[in-house]
Amino acid sequence: MRKTVGIVAATLVLLLGAVVLIGQQAGQGRGGQGGAQAPPQPMSFFITSVGKGDGANYGGLMGADAYCQSMAAAAGRGSSTWHAYLSTQGANAVNARDRIGNGPWYNQRGQRIAMNVAELHGDTIEQARVGNALGKQLSLTDKGTVVNGVGDMPNTHDVLTGSQPDGRAYTDTMDHTCSNYTSNADGRGQVQLGHSDKQGGNNSSWNSAHGSRGCSQPNLVATGGAGLLYCFATN
Repeated sequence: MRKTVGIVAATLVLLLGAVVLIGQQAGQGRGGQGGAQAPPQPMSFFITSVGKGDGANYGGLMGADAYCQSMAAAAGRGSSTWHAYLSTQGANAVNARDRIGNGPWYNQRGQRIAMNVAELHGDTIEQARVGNALGKQLSLTDKGTVVNGVGDMPNTHDVLTGSQPDGRAYTDTMDHTCSNYTSNADGRGQVQLGHSDKQGGNNSSWNSAHGSRGCSQPNLVATGGAGLLYCFATN
């Protein structure tokens, strides 16, 4: 009799353990490690997957913004307001950093590239030391693709910015914006470019690596680009 009771008790213990284990596994299957996974952040930053094809001529700042907006809409993010990361020169000059919202910004895969404007530009010594998350693997296009960089053929890592490293406009008399993004002519002016992969030419700047050879599409290509833009959601 005692032997029978012992067998029954042992069986009940095993059954109880199995029930508990099944319950734990079911909970993990629903929530992943016992908790619900947060939904990915919507895209609020991208590099245009293709340029307009007219050199640095985007029809001015408003035309560049409209181009970003159209690309975002095609990617399903047209409900937000999008601005091109561009500075202008001359009267009423505009700083790129002042027109992109406050952040944080996420790429097409939901990966954060910067928390705020200060982190994006390395405003403090610590922020400059750490840097933002931009680079070849995270600076993705509106389609979620990687932009060709150093070592790729063709190299298209040059992105139009017209900006200094701190994201502000140039104040000298030299044209750094191809007449505020209205010119595709060579021989007068250039546009300041950033490197989307933060590589090449001993300059790792994402927003102010060097100037272009000219404003035409062929000269943007010859410099190492395709007339691409950085686009940021402002809200």
